[in-house]
Amino acid sequence: MGCLPSALEAALAPITIIAGHYGAGKTNLSVNLALDLVRDRRAVTLVDLDIVNPYFRASEQRGLLEQAGVHLVAPVFSEAGTSLDVPSLTGAIMPALEDADDEHLVIVDLGGDDVGATALGRFSRVVQAHSHAMLYVLNRHRNLMADPVEAVQNLREIEAATHLHATGLVDNAHLKDETDEIVLRDDDGYAETVSELSGLPLVAKTVPEGLVGDTEQVFTGTKYAPLVYPVRLHVKNPWE
Repeated sequence: MGCLPSALEAALAPITIIAGHYGAGKTNLSVNLALDLVRDRRAVTLVDLDIVNPYFRASEQRGLLEQAGVHLVAPVFSEAGTSLDVPSLTGAIMPALEDADDEHLVIVDLGGDDVGATALGRFSRVVQAHSHAMLYVLNRHRNLMADPVEAVQNLREIEAATHLHATGLVDNAHLKDETDEIVLRDDDGYAETVSELSGLPLVAKTVPEGLVGDTEQVFTGTKYAPLVYPVRLHVKNPWE
């Protein structure tokens, strides 16, 4: 499946939920996944469930996604340039989830707050009726994520709110434009510790596309080498 590591490819399901703490990088990961999957000639729908935060929504990338062939299902009043915080779920979400199968994949970008997780909980029965996965995104450089114990506590809160269980972890350590190989390293085994505490496998290690060559030696011989997933920075700050 192109640049997707085999462990990440195997971890995907007809419905794949991307979850994590606010600022972990869920939306950028969701957009990258959607674009890479559609390039592999898969039918892909991206459901944006960030219904509160006015920034960093997948819907901000509507033009890019739709031009590539990704179908976007986004909250009402979520278009670029608006700051209306209206919890306005569209009626297109349920049909999108119900139609998910091996030939039409649905990626759900879950908001990083309690409202986003609770919103998905409304659809938990239809999700449970399908083959599904929930990938929890780690970013040790974000508030309330640096401690592995706190990261797992946040995961359990998301599971409780969504009535779903996580199935894998994605190490998405980054500092946006300041990301370098030092930021990407996991010398103290943070991601491995979260994996052990949560009982979940690490299925991908994201690396900015432009740094993949520079970091090859960093991960050579480690468990991260086969998990490297090159990603582009599509989601930027509003002032960028």
